[in-house]
This record gives sequence, C-alpha cells and structure tokens, in this order.
Amino acid sequence: TLLEGQRVPETDKLVKLRVKVGSEERTIVAGIGKHYDPALLVGKQIVIVANLQPRRLKGITSQGMLLTASAGDEMVLLTPMVVLPDGAEVH
Repeated sequence: TLLEGQRVPETDKLVKLRVKVGSEERTIVAGIGKHYDPALLVGKQIVIVANLQPRRLKGITSQGMLLTASAGDEMVLLTPMVVLPDGAEVH
C-alpha cells in the first residue's frame, strides 16, 4: 500500500513513494511524475519488485521498482484487482 508520495525537487518525472511491504516500509523512486500526482495515489495498492539492490537516484535511496505498463504516451500503474495483504507475492 502506498503510504506517502511526493515529487522529487528539480525533476519533471521522478516521485518519491513510501510503501508498506509486509511489515516493513520502503522508499521507492519512480519515473511516473508526468502521469500521476503522487499525493493522489496514497492508499492505493501497487505492484513492486522488492528483491533489487538499493539504488540512489537524485540523492534518495530507492529500495525497489514500481511496475507500470505503457503504450505510446500513456502509462498505467499495475494494481491488484482485489485488495490483498501488503507484501503479497507476485507470481
């Protein structure tokens, strides 16, 4: 579940998201700022890849990757069709 979202200063598309993954919280930096207002995503369940090495982007440590699909200029977040427990595995 997305707990908090904000734009990364001095960028057009990067957003900083705080997400709940099971019993822990993680920070993820994602390039969705041209398509989504991160503050409006709070409370939504999203699909992430959590087993990646942390990576620094614009001075922020990102602890995963948000999954999206795109076609042309359109981008959509991948979300579960039903509410699942935070940290549910993707198969």
